[in-house]
Amino acid sequence: MTYSPLTTYTLRLGDTSLVLAQRLSAWCGHAPELEIDLALANIGLDLLGQARNFLTYAAELQGDQLDEDKLAYGRDEREFHNLLLAEQPNGDFADTLMRQYLLDAWHVELFSQLAQSRDRQLAAIAAKAIKEVRYHLRFSRGWLVRLGNGTEVSQQKMQQALNKLWRFSGEMFHADELEISLAEQGIGVDPRTLRAAWEKETFNGLIEASLVKPQEAQYRMGGKQGLHTEHLGPLLAEMQYLQRAYPNQQW
Repeated sequence: MTYSPLTTYTLRLGDTSLVLAQRLSAWCGHAPELEIDLALANIGLDLLGQARNFLTYAAELQGDQLDEDKLAYGRDEREFHNLLLAEQPNGDFADTLMRQYLLDAWHVELFSQLAQSRDRQLAAIAAKAIKEVRYHLRFSRGWLVRLGNGTEVSQQKMQQALNKLWRFSGEMFHADELEISLAEQGIGVDPRTLRAAWEKETFNGLIEASLVKPQEAQYRMGGKQGLHTEHLGPLLAEMQYLQRAYPNQQW
């Protein structure tokens, strides 16, 4: 299906939140502590709410009798536009936490700017979401510092997670023609403008956590254009199974 630039942009925002919410939901009942279990579940619900708002708006923009459910459960892998970082596996708690921290810092800067959008619906969604993602960042940074300065094992696991995920961070700041055009119209956010504030937050966080920023590496990109890693397909198969097996059912 061909989407308008604004619809595609809105899907990019919604898909990243949706995929990350699906990842966090897998921790329910499996987190290291009950407090963490509840926190991850609540963060996942916040992200799911953000995804619903973006996908509902995308469906309204596109028409064609679309709704949020059809966009979430009816699209194939190549039709998703989420960041590659969001689809990376949960791994252990260190992997999940590091992925969350890198994305939380990005979300705070993104929604802070998007709340000033000339598109009133995008601005409203961002204004609501910014309150949530600021809490997410406090949570993930708190655990980043706690584990980075914890035991030798916890510090090692956090550094390994950082080294593994760093190559996916560059995509958050890569701008294509669609994003540049919408930013020039005052609708979207030019992702290049997010890098300085994100680096200030993450570099300070890593220093406080006694972690070492990895050397610059070849960044992996393509998620926003529908080119994903091998991890998204299985995630979507699990997330979409029920709706695909029993289409158009209402519960």
